[in-house]
Amino acid sequence: MAIQGPIPVTYAMVFPHGCYVVGEVEPVKDFDASAGGRFVQARDKQTGELVWQVAVMDGDPTLKPAQKTVAVKILAPVQPVPPQPMPGLPFTPVEFDGVSITPYVNAAGRLAYSIKVREMHAPRQNAQPVQTASSKASAGRDAA
Repeated sequence: MAIQGPIPVTYAMVFPHGCYVVGEVEPVKDFDASAGGRFVQARDKQTGELVWQVAVMDGDPTLKPAQKTVAVKILAPVQPVPPQPMPGLPFTPVEFDGVSITPYVNAAGRLAYSIKVREMHAPRQNAQPVQTASSKASAGRDAA
């Protein structure tokens, strides 16, 4: 099989409705290396970079509440800093670059995805919203 390891995807594929920072950026613990009260930060198996994690809320309005918040792992040599909060918004919008996903079967026996990224930044001002099939159908009805 040609695909080995994480699968490269775009930010818009993972978060077509955007996402928002709802937690702190924290180091990910290497459970195998940490012992006796000693914390060892995880490193990515492919790149060797330190692994950080931030909780984000998916902007997709169709998701169930339990599906809204996901952890995004960030590969970086130093702790990443989230974008500055935007006035008037309760959550900080964020975008990611260098996105990849790794599918796995979770404890409930369901397919899940680990999301890894290379960069975190404020949303680009010129970004166009991604249209889903339902929003395209709705736009088509509105134009008629």
